[in-house]
Amino acid sequence: MPLIAVVVGRGYGLGAQAMVGGSFLEPLLTLAWPTGELGPMGIEGAVNLGMKNELAAIADPAEREKRFTEMVAGLREHFRALNVATYFEIDDVIDPAETRARIARTLAAAPSPAPRQGKKVPWVDTW
Repeated sequence: MPLIAVVVGRGYGLGAQAMVGGSFLEPLLTLAWPTGELGPMGIEGAVNLGMKNELAAIADPAEREKRFTEMVAGLREHFRALNVATYFEIDDVIDPAETRARIARTLAAAPSPAPRQGKKVPWVDTW
């Protein structure tokens, strides 16, 4: 079966990769809506891990929270689908109203699978 991915919200880490067959380059077509966010991990967790020492160096809790919020906002902009598309990780960012037509055109153009040879496997090995 042809694989087509549509990212409509947040897609982080190995869970997102598993949903698209192991890589965002694996599906015939990988689309995202403008609301999509893609990254190696959740934004808040990435800031907490990556900027731990910088945040710990800020003594004032209010100032630390303000800096954390600024860092999250900056990283959120980096994880937006449109930005991810500029690195060719996904094929296109589309208007949600175009989704059905784009999927239909891709399926119509997809190559036919080869006929099954041999015995049909009665189960799917997930590993």
